[in-house]
Amino acid sequence: MEDSRLQDRITALAEWILEAGHMVVFTGAGISTESGLPDFRGPDGLWTRQAKGLPPPKFDWSSATPNPSHRAILDLQNMGRLGFLISQNVDNLHLKSGIDPELIAELHGNITKLRCRGCGFKCDNFPDLKTCPLCGNRLASSVVDFGDPMPAEEMERAEEHSRRCDLFIVVGSSLVVYPAADMPRIALLSGAKLVIINQGETPLDSSCHLRFTESSGEVLIPLVARLKEKQGP
Repeated sequence: MEDSRLQDRITALAEWILEAGHMVVFTGAGISTESGLPDFRGPDGLWTRQAKGLPPPKFDWSSATPNPSHRAILDLQNMGRLGFLISQNVDNLHLKSGIDPELIAELHGNITKLRCRGCGFKCDNFPDLKTCPLCGNRLASSVVDFGDPMPAEEMERAEEHSRRCDLFIVVGSSLVVYPAADMPRIALLSGAKLVIINQGETPLDSSCHLRFTESSGEVLIPLVARLKEKQGP
């Protein structure tokens, strides 16, 4: 019975995607757990373990590869259905999967990228590259630590697309880290349908139009298959 209800929700979401004029997908750490990377608030997440006085889980960023959920979002791009992708993740897996760099805002940076502390110029992380070729200021990791300012260009693009969209899909985020978590609220206030795919609770569960408590893969993989049935590959 539960599986039939899941299929009904997937069918409803597929219809919404086909009807959408501009769809935004918003991803958090939960989408990367199937790639062997920890989330933050899950049973063995970084913050969960920290609260219990435990050391962080061991993981190797460099060996992680995109999983079927990342590839499902790539399929949405290739089908012309992805208007924009906003990610809280720093793991580079969306870009590694083949997402167009022009279609993504990585709000918390990227472990493979450097950012200029002066003008905001961003480039690949080469060990011998220390100063910005544009303004001469220091280049440092683009990853946003607590207390660091958010990257202005990425925030502006994320807010713009959140206001423009008519369908906003959250995948694998608990929506408690701000200002990134403002994006679904901006979309809601602009009249968009809000869909949340996350195994844990979020502050917007009572406000969303469709809720999935299954893993990202359990939803996205059959969702893409359903879309391909309806519109062709």
